Amino acid sequence: MRWMAGAAGGAIVGRRKSLLVRAYQEHKKAVAARERERERAVKEYVRNQERIAREAAAEQTAASRAAEKQRLAEGRAAEHAAKAQERERKAAAAAAQRDRVAAERAARNRERERAAAAAAVQKVERDRVRATEVAERDRLAGERETARAAVEEQHALARARTEAVASTVAGFDEVLHGRAVELRGHAQEVGSSFDGGGPEAFAAAVDAELARSRYPHGVVVGVTTRFHPESRELVVECELPRQDVVPRAVAYRYRVREEEMRAEPRKEGEVRRIYRELVARVALRVVAEVFYAAPVPLVGTVVLNGFVSARDRATGQPVRPCVVSLVATRESVEELVLDEPELDPVLCLGHLHAIVSPHPYDLEPVKPVVYFDPSRYKLIDEVGAVAGLDHRLDLLSLSAVEFEYLIQRLFEAYGLKSWVRNTRASKDEGVDAVAFNEDPVVGGVCVIQAKRWKDVVGLESVHALAGVMGDKQATRGILVTTSWFGKASIDFVNRHGRMQLIDGRNLKAMLTEHLHLDVLISLPKLPRGWDRHDVS
Repeated sequence: MRWMAGAAGGAIVGRRKSLLVRAYQEHKKAVAARERERERAVKEYVRNQERIAREAAAEQTAASRAAEKQRLAEGRAAEHAAKAQERERKAAAAAAQRDRVAAERAARNRERERAAAAAAVQKVERDRVRATEVAERDRLAGERETARAAVEEQHALARARTEAVASTVAGFDEVLHGRAVELRGHAQEVGSSFDGGGPEAFAAAVDAELARSRYPHGVVVGVTTRFHPESRELVVECELPRQDVVPRAVAYRYRVREEEMRAEPRKEGEVRRIYRELVARVALRVVAEVFYAAPVPLVGTVVLNGFVSARDRATGQPVRPCVVSLVATRESVEELVLDEPELDPVLCLGHLHAIVSPHPYDLEPVKPVVYFDPSRYKLIDEVGAVAGLDHRLDLLSLSAVEFEYLIQRLFEAYGLKSWVRNTRASKDEGVDAVAFNEDPVVGGVCVIQAKRWKDVVGLESVHALAGVMGDKQATRGILVTTSWFGKASIDFVNRHGRMQLIDGRNLKAMLTEHLHLDVLISLPKLPRGWDRHDVS
């Protein structure tokens, strides 16, 4: 029964589906029919619209043609009227042109007449202007020629000044080479003056001979001498050229644009160098000429003190500082080749152990040489006078340069050679130098330090000397002082073995022994165990 009921239900469902399919197909046919009807209506509408458009276009074309015919007719009528007007206008224009041409011809005639008159006036004006321009050109040419001549004159003046400056500086180089060697021929005559008039007559004769010497332009030198026959010594007081003898300009240039002469300044260092070398050349020349003029038997030593007369820049008062001082023997000067082109005059003075101002251009003074002989010593002060024999030299009153000179003389007398100041010189009123001992056994490089002190020399100075010895690879070190050493310094030197300490008492004794100089050391206080007579 269930099976049958199921079969019956299935048949019903099948019938229902068939009805739905048929209904859907009918619906599709109706939709298609409606679509075909719509398309047909659309096509019909389009055909009607096209027909209406064609009819409207035909009507518009007919209207356009009628309007064109009307326009053409109106255009032809307007053209005929325009041509008539143009003919009338041309006739009027031709008449006006004829009148204008006639008026222009008359105007041209009048213009030609005016132009002819103006041309005549212009020609007169041109001639006047041309004459004025020619005169102006001639005037300007004259002024240019005058200006050119004036400029050339200024250039020539600048060249002349430059050449004069160069000639002046070149003349300084010839100071030493221009020595009056002919004075040698007058030595016998000069010597005879001593026989007739004594030391003063002899000094006057030497002065007269030295006055024969001619120096280059601008270099003015004055010489006065005094003779000490007992020591065969001639003391020379030399007036050196002033600093302004060195030109401050190296060249001159005329500036055309600024219309002024300008000096090209010489470098300050060069001015100072030139003056320093000039002082050295003059000093060497005077010493050499003194030996030329003085006979050998009478003069064996020359003491020269060179002074500069100037004005103190701080006070304006006249001053006369000594800037170079030296003692030279005849033998030491005769061994010099003063005409050698490579000779350096400043180094040459150093070779003669001269005391030279560190800054001669600034007139920084030095005390004149302290000159020693076996029987007495002479202190030549700044006016060249010889001090009395009861005056003794105080080592603490010496300048650094004088103290170095004295220590150098002492150790050279002691046998040391080739004295060279250390470039790292002491700045504590002392001397720091390197010398050489020629002894084949104990000789070698020796470092010498000297302290011009009033108080004890501390251990740090001894250590410093040991350091310099190591740097210089020295075999010997000597520390000299005007005062004394502490116990620590003495103990260190004893342990070191290659150092020597010289205190003020020993320094005084060495000066007496080797330089025959009796000095004093004005120490404000004395160490334990010393007596005032030890240093005075």
